Amino acid sequence: MSSSAGLPEGRIAEGEAQANVKGQATGQSCIDCHGADGNQPLDETYPKLGGQYYDYIEHALVQYRDGRREHALMSQQAANLTDQQIADLAAYFASRPSELRDLHGAH
Repeated sequence: MSSSAGLPEGRIAEGEAQANVKGQATGQSCIDCHGADGNQPLDETYPKLGGQYYDYIEHALVQYRDGRREHALMSQQAANLTDQQIADLAAYFASRPSELRDLHGAH
């Protein structure tokens, strides 16, 4: 997958492995909080990542890492990610089945 963030090409298998790595700051992995394939978040306020746009995941992780987007857990989780790790995570979650839905017409 190509990156609009200027990151290396993402690798799905490496992203899957990275998604299961426990972060040093929180002791949690991506899968621990967002669920298998990114579709079963631990908390209803956490987003589903499965099938999300590759570029969206990349940009969000870069912004968390660089301090331009803040979240108590995600800022810490992303702080030490390399460009390649971010690209790999984006490729993995973008490749997963999507349970995302459009809120058009929702009340």
